[in-house]
Amino acid sequence: MSIFQKVKNWLADHCETQENHQDEQLRSRYYKTTAVNALKTVKEIVEKSPHFELLSISEERGELSVSVSKGKKAFMVITVISVRPFETAIDFSVTTETKFLPFDFGFSRNVILDMYKKLDQHLTYIGSGINADM
Repeated sequence: MSIFQKVKNWLADHCETQENHQDEQLRSRYYKTTAVNALKTVKEIVEKSPHFELLSISEERGELSVSVSKGKKAFMVITVISVRPFETAIDFSVTTETKFLPFDFGFSRNVILDMYKKLDQHLTYIGSGINADM
């Protein structure tokens, strides 16, 4: 990733993961589990954190809406997608509420990386962006 891209990411108020993201740390992550178990694990992580508030959960769509109050206020959508039996992708979209400046100095990116770190402790990590070429 170029220095220009790093500065651009730092000067944004929104960050999300995707299959073929330029930043390897923000590529969709895959875990060896079912979608039901992954959704349950994500929900438990969110509910245990004093900085998160679960706003809604749609089990049939595999989405959770979360309010973040850690340092800055933000809104996070977590998407859990079953790709194959025992292969599940988890993606994040985080938008920070900014008052005066239109950027969050990498806060939204750090929320995502922190969540992936917590997930890696609970689920078996397979890889990132592994279906980008399909």
